[in-house]
Amino acid sequence: MIDHLRRFLFALLVFIIAMIVFALWRGTQPGYGLLDLLRGKGPGEKFTAPTAPKLKADDVPMLAQLDEEYTKLAAAVLPSVVSVNTTSVVQKQLVQQFFGLNFSRGIVDVPQSGLGSGAIISKEGHVITNFHVIDGAKEVKVTLNDNKTYEARVLYADGVRDIALLKIESDKKDFPALSFADSEKVRVGQIVFAVGNPFGLSGTVTQGIISARNRHITDSSMDYLQTDTVINPGNSGGPLVNLRGEILGINVAIYRGDQNVSSWQGIGLAIPANEAKTVVEDAMSANPAKSQGKGGSGFLGLEVNQESVRINTGEGAGTIGVLIVRVGEKSPAQLAGLVAGDVVTGFNGRPVRSSAELLTMIRMTPAGSKAKLTVWRNGEIGNVDCELGAQPQHGGGM
Repeated sequence: MIDHLRRFLFALLVFIIAMIVFALWRGTQPGYGLLDLLRGKGPGEKFTAPTAPKLKADDVPMLAQLDEEYTKLAAAVLPSVVSVNTTSVVQKQLVQQFFGLNFSRGIVDVPQSGLGSGAIISKEGHVITNFHVIDGAKEVKVTLNDNKTYEARVLYADGVRDIALLKIESDKKDFPALSFADSEKVRVGQIVFAVGNPFGLSGTVTQGIISARNRHITDSSMDYLQTDTVINPGNSGGPLVNLRGEILGINVAIYRGDQNVSSWQGIGLAIPANEAKTVVEDAMSANPAKSQGKGGSGFLGLEVNQESVRINTGEGAGTIGVLIVRVGEKSPAQLAGLVAGDVVTGFNGRPVRSSAELLTMIRMTPAGSKAKLTVWRNGEIGNVDCELGAQPQHGGGM
């Protein structure tokens, strides 16, 4: 028994000595030591991290300057952009199941929250946003970029232009404000930034360009600015600013080519700053005639093709007109007998050469006025008498 124990101890001692000798030998190898072996680790990998960037700012001076100026612009604009949070009440029917049958327990009021964006436009705390952001709201609060939240009241709302003016309930008289640019001078390709509260993520800045001007397809909408700047639900009411930090437009909608996709698809729309300024001027002059969207712009209820068409009216080929692609249900246009497929070549005796021209003529004509449209239908030219209605309020957006 003792002999067996001695042999076992001798074998264990030989094994330990062999391990120590092996460890000392491996300890001479790069990246590996005795402690590594005792900790159960294998040979280490050599790792040398770079200590300097590939390029210095001096190597790309124009990009470095652009980077600095973008951040400077964002820092200047962000304090003037707010998140708009609303609470409205919707009525829902309360239903209870009993033995597999549904029984109504009456109508109950259910709170419903909404969100959007806005821009401070006065030191006193006036905020511009979209009408559809605050439409039907019982309570409106705004949160500034410093995370301070204030109650706000609706001073003025124009459902036609989809613009509302809020006033922050505070004695503060030095709110950081943004000024308006002249949107008539906007150029396609101009760099712009959208600032707002997409999906509730406040203080978001995205950059793009003006893709097009005068975007519209119906006479119930104004001429929008089109941008490829990334905007999403929650950006509604936020500013589209130029390189000087001026409000060039108020973000209002995104184009949804695929109706099943609610996020950005490369096309955003903004209300031109000059339209927004008009609403502010109406509000500050306390003109009740235009409040709540009771403007005087005419409306027929037409959706037209963006591209002009050439037709043969019998008086020579090449007459230019605008193709009607849809007529609104129970609209003034439908009551007048206009139908999809009609080509409008004249409005009150004036030739119509583009969709923009026709829709502008309609909107510039006061509601309630009579109008005579020259229409080509089934190879014949004729006149259609219409009475223009009032512009509907906008309820869409993001």
